[in-house]
Amino acid sequence: MTSENLGYRPFDADNHYYEALDAFTRHVPAEMQPRVVQWVEMNGRKYNLVGGTISHAVVNPTWDPVAMPGALNAFFKGNPEGKNPMDMLKEREPLPDYYMHAEARGKVIDEQGLSGVWLFPTLGVLYEELIRTDIEACTVMMQAFNRWLLEDWGYAYEDKIFGAPYLCLGDPAAAAAEVEKVVELGARVVVMRPAPVTVATGKISPFSATFDPVWSAINEAGITVVVHAAASGYSSMGYVADTKFTAGSLSRNGGYMGPSLASFAIERAAQDWLIQSVFEKLYDRFPRVRVASVENGSDFLAPMFRKFDQTAKKSFSWFKDHPVDTFKENVWVNPFWEDDVNEVSELMGPDHVIFGSDWPHIEGLPHPLDYVVELKAFDQQDRRKILLDNVSYLNTPLPA
Repeated sequence: MTSENLGYRPFDADNHYYEALDAFTRHVPAEMQPRVVQWVEMNGRKYNLVGGTISHAVVNPTWDPVAMPGALNAFFKGNPEGKNPMDMLKEREPLPDYYMHAEARGKVIDEQGLSGVWLFPTLGVLYEELIRTDIEACTVMMQAFNRWLLEDWGYAYEDKIFGAPYLCLGDPAAAAAEVEKVVELGARVVVMRPAPVTVATGKISPFSATFDPVWSAINEAGITVVVHAAASGYSSMGYVADTKFTAGSLSRNGGYMGPSLASFAIERAAQDWLIQSVFEKLYDRFPRVRVASVENGSDFLAPMFRKFDQTAKKSFSWFKDHPVDTFKENVWVNPFWEDDVNEVSELMGPDHVIFGSDWPHIEGLPHPLDYVVELKAFDQQDRRKILLDNVSYLNTPLPA
């Protein structure tokens, strides 16, 4: 189905860029770069050295050539033909301009039949974990990366491409100032990872009063916080090596490693973050905060709601409102495209489900509007909510 058949142009809540080679260095002072990101060459291949540690998050961080969008689509559908995922990744293309430049991407968005996209990092959500104990380096990376994002993509390019500035919270004052700065520069949304925050004394909850200056700035600005799948530091506790998990369970030398417990880390990280946001009364303290969970899946919702109900009964005087009601009022969910969106809608209500394609990543959809077929059971009104209206609402700052 095309946007012409729909009668409107959907808004994709999960698009990505591939970072420029100097995305993590352009605005980082030279003396700080060894603590943040540097380029190194090893065995004829370039890698990012992040805080002194080689990142193997992607095989080729120069992106050229790059795998095709949705290359692993069939694999994530259940691999009905039993193909080796490496065979699905054989086709590559020279790095297109529209993965790197706003003007070219804007034309593609038009061709795809979309009205707009939220645009998120590819590497940018992976590197905080590697330098989280160096709070100054995390802060410098955040500030420099957001300057690069503004220059190369903008925060609201042609009212069509909405680049999401990245927040790391280790220095609450700096993070709060960053919120105020990017909002002043036109940001409609900010993104952070679903993880505890490392401060000088160790790890603490992002909803601790320590970070009230950050949430207060977000609350006042009326913008949406996206908690996006990322390297969150979640451990498989020795059952498997966490560092070995990649999209499609592919090893760095191209072999299939088999199913892994680490593949559930994305959902576990998001679920814990979202649960704790309710338990620590984030939305009572800051009622204008809206959270969108993007690319974190949704299968955890039903058991989470059951636990919320059990907890509410035990914690008889803790919650102002039932935690399920609080969650459904303040959180919006972007299911994995292979999740059952009908179930998610039943749990959340169609007003709080948002469409995202993960384009152009290999585990996403080949074309964003391939998702429309998943909504065949919805009436026109609810289909439009999921494809356009809900994220349009989230993309509009709340009035002062």
